[in-house]
Amino acid sequence: MLEKKVIPFEQAHAFFQKLRREGTRIVHCHGTFDLVHPGYVCLFEAARARGDVLVVTLPGEACIRDGGERPYFSDALRVKSLAALELVDYVVVIPHPASAAAIDCVRPHFYCRNSAPEAHGAAPIPREESEDMAVLERVGGESISFDYVGFSSAKLINNFFKHLPEEVKAQGRVLAEHYSPGKFRAALDAFAKLRVLVVGDTIFDRYSYVKVQGLTSKNRIMSGRFLKEHTDPGGGLAVARHIRQFTPHVRMVSMVGTEPWVDAAVGEHLSEEEDLFVRDSRITTVLKQRYVEPVSDEKEMAKLFSVNYIDAGPPPPEVVDKVLHKLTLAMRDVDLVVVTDFGHGLMAQEVRELVQAKAPFLALNCQTNSNNHGFNIISHQYRRCDCFSLDEQEILLSCARRGIDHGKELEALRERMGARYAWLTRGGVETIGLDDHRNETRCPPLELAVTDTVGAGDAFFSVVALAAAQGLPVNLATLLGQLAGGQAVKIVGNSEPISKEALLKSGLTLLGY
Repeated sequence: MLEKKVIPFEQAHAFFQKLRREGTRIVHCHGTFDLVHPGYVCLFEAARARGDVLVVTLPGEACIRDGGERPYFSDALRVKSLAALELVDYVVVIPHPASAAAIDCVRPHFYCRNSAPEAHGAAPIPREESEDMAVLERVGGESISFDYVGFSSAKLINNFFKHLPEEVKAQGRVLAEHYSPGKFRAALDAFAKLRVLVVGDTIFDRYSYVKVQGLTSKNRIMSGRFLKEHTDPGGGLAVARHIRQFTPHVRMVSMVGTEPWVDAAVGEHLSEEEDLFVRDSRITTVLKQRYVEPVSDEKEMAKLFSVNYIDAGPPPPEVVDKVLHKLTLAMRDVDLVVVTDFGHGLMAQEVRELVQAKAPFLALNCQTNSNNHGFNIISHQYRRCDCFSLDEQEILLSCARRGIDHGKELEALRERMGARYAWLTRGGVETIGLDDHRNETRCPPLELAVTDTVGAGDAFFSVVALAAAQGLPVNLATLLGQLAGGQAVKIVGNSEPISKEALLKSGLTLLGY
């Protein structure tokens, strides 16, 4: 009986269109429905009274980025819980994160929600609300809100289920004392007024998927069958994409070559006004091609090997002069300069000196990678910044020794750089954040089901740079960065930017709203 209620997504649109043609009035509710509680029952009861059938849709677990290992229950269990309710006629799992996709699939006569603030901790997110209403208007549906004071699945799970480390829950409780849902949203919305200049190496990440067939019989080398590939913006361009999710005032200074594909690739992500790139035929556009096996069984992607297309030496002096000219003009009317130094040539010493001298607020990420290992060390290349983020390998190189006290060395580096904030990301261990008032916060990873770690550090840095420029407390800034990194590890490379809406939802979840 329950199986008849569950409609596969591929068949759902046609199924509900048939019901509409037959004169059936369709009522629709959408949500994560991680834990069915009395508030949902009240919502379903009121909604069901408005039509002939009640359709409940929910995003698939692979699409949910609410942080903290959400959803707690799998697709199968959430579907079973909903289908078991007599009030619910049909259930559909939607393989998209946005509720607009669910509305377009069902095309209901009435789309119903619980509007009580106590039920979800905050009003709908404006952009998401706008998209929902646009689709609903297009399909001829009507929106209805029911004001039922109910329960919060997130709060119930946070308080009574062991889905998060206790230190994360404790940090959420502390922040919740100072940040109501409205205040938390206001902190994120304030990023929108920042005028940001991203200065950094542009990298394109190409993922070539292969099915490993084994070793060849003669030369004993690995062989694989090609499946597909895609090319995504990386490096500073990925950071600019992340930041643009929070503020529309973003421009970028970088340099690329004149390969036939470059202008289209850059233009896909930056407008002419945002694009302050230097293009020169003597420059090789950095392309990192990774040969990988597709993700399976929710395990981290298997990377086989990488081929880098990159110049061996520094750019010609004439190119550096062009970068300096563009940078000098661009820094005249910005609030924040975000430097992503991958050691691939853009950040010549003259460029480093200029940003340190002229940036009104300088956020710095000086990275170590296979091309510059041991040569691009933050404490060797820079003398000052307002905030910085680095990983464990980078702080070890800066200290030139192992077995360190991470917090102590991070504080020493912060003082040396004169920074107001400092962050050390330690992968699956913890992230440490410090400020110039000697406040320290430590946060474990919020997402353990990792798809791909490439780009997670860039996502973290993008958000903490904005938070630092706004002067947010270091514990809140660190949590926001961790939420961004938690989103990023579920995304293959930089195939898509992090989402402000998802970060807001996941933040409210961790704060217990």
